[in-house]
Amino acid sequence: MKLCLAQLNPLIGDLKGNCAKIINTCTKANKNNANLVITPELSLLGYPPRDLLFNQHLVNRQWVFLEKISAHINSHATHLAVLVGVAEPTADPKIPSLFNSIALITKNGWKIVCRKQLLPTYDVFDEKRYFRPSDSSGCMDFEIEGQTWQIGLTICEDIWVEEKIQGQRLLGPDPIASLATRKIDLLLNLSASPFTYTKRLIRQQIAGEAAKRLNCPVIYLNQVGGNDELIFDGSSFVTNHEGQTTFSLPLCQESVAFWDYSYTKEASSQAIPDTEELLLKALVLGLRDYVEKCGFKSVVLGLSGGIDSALVAIIACAALGAENVLAILMPSPWSSESSVTDAKELAKRLGLSTETIPITELMHSYNQSLKAPLGEVPQGLTAENLQARIRGTLLMAIANNQKHLLLSTGNKSEYAVGYCTLYGDMNGGLSVIGDLYKTSVFKLCNWLDSDKSSQCRRSLMLPRSGALVGNSILTKPPSAELSPNQFDSDSIPDYEILDPILKELIEKQDQQTSIANQEHGTDLRQRVQKLFKQAEFKRRQAPPVLKVSDQAFGSGWRKPIAST
Repeated sequence: MKLCLAQLNPLIGDLKGNCAKIINTCTKANKNNANLVITPELSLLGYPPRDLLFNQHLVNRQWVFLEKISAHINSHATHLAVLVGVAEPTADPKIPSLFNSIALITKNGWKIVCRKQLLPTYDVFDEKRYFRPSDSSGCMDFEIEGQTWQIGLTICEDIWVEEKIQGQRLLGPDPIASLATRKIDLLLNLSASPFTYTKRLIRQQIAGEAAKRLNCPVIYLNQVGGNDELIFDGSSFVTNHEGQTTFSLPLCQESVAFWDYSYTKEASSQAIPDTEELLLKALVLGLRDYVEKCGFKSVVLGLSGGIDSALVAIIACAALGAENVLAILMPSPWSSESSVTDAKELAKRLGLSTETIPITELMHSYNQSLKAPLGEVPQGLTAENLQARIRGTLLMAIANNQKHLLLSTGNKSEYAVGYCTLYGDMNGGLSVIGDLYKTSVFKLCNWLDSDKSSQCRRSLMLPRSGALVGNSILTKPPSAELSPNQFDSDSIPDYEILDPILKELIEKQDQQTSIANQEHGTDLRQRVQKLFKQAEFKRRQAPPVLKVSDQAFGSGWRKPIAST
């Protein structure tokens, strides 16, 4: 039995385009004498379709394309079968009125062979809004040249039932336990599992445990590509019956691969990439797909000479090519000469175009216009925010006029404590590093400038050798340069102190923040917690944030603005 593993990158709602990808995969599978093609969860609609599932016309049109795939098989590859993820209407009008299902397509048509049992409603997931859970596990008999294979079927969350590995699990049935009584030959898991930098090894452990419980190989087939703020890394793999990974597909790449049941059962010895490489490749994929799937061709960003905008510029060049990235320098009277020089040197290393727009005269004009209503020229925080909003307005004007997507360059630490300006530096259509703490930004940039990154830089078409970020940017104290001799530490704790407290507040949602209590005292905890709470209204208005952590500010963050 030879299987084709189709790690596909769908466009949500694009039934025609996604169907074409599946048919193209069938053509490759036929040339390689495969028997069965496996595609990801909801592969025909793309995941997550969210409220597009309320569009009954879109849901009903799925069947047209299932028939089209069947017709292609009948005409070109009569021996081939395909598993496709679909949203299946229920037989009654009660809501939710859909199942998250798998259709088996052959030359004779199609039929539903599996429905998802465990429907996640945590973090970014809200599947119970759309789907009903199935009450049974999927299993199909698959005949090849007179031999019948019994294949178990699960969809994404259905395999996540190992509380001792996960630490917790959804309330509900154990699909693996019910399949254990069937003595299956192979388990397939069709997934659309978003990337986080902690998840890759856990997936393999979860699938490995299922393989041991079922005493058969497990194929974990995952979607790839960026969809809105979510990044799907692919990283599909096969385990043997002992739970060892024996075959794997690339990280963050659309890929079609072939696996034969008779392949060696020995574990593979693939090197595990650095966390920084995983993060960089995921962010590059997320940005590239967001730009392309939203219909943009190029991006613009403000380049300040600081580390955040430097990292965003690097990611943008890797994702889109330097020729499609425009950097705007907007020095004020308080901008240091080194910041302007650092920004220009970075742009030169990356080969991207820059424009310089000094804002001193604009600041003076605003000051004069506001002098009468304020009774004085803007001072303090008002003046500092005004600079950020001048810059934000300039960037939006350039983006509008030249049809660029404006990239926001703020990090997670700044969003967390509100050290950012609405309608200023928070302007943008996408926040590229809004799920990276400031200390993580420094760590990633230091890795980029080390020898460890050379192979990754080469694969992303970045300069292969020498400093990329540059020592001057890496070593300067963080500063927004909105007033003379201003540093971030004047307003917020040093990031080495702040970030561990924020991780407890955000990822553990621990309002007591034991780190602060133990190491820095109650006063600091209360100060950070107050800043964190007060900034919720800003986060609600931030651009979409590319999610790379277990808890990002985005669709999975649902805190009230007004609360105790």
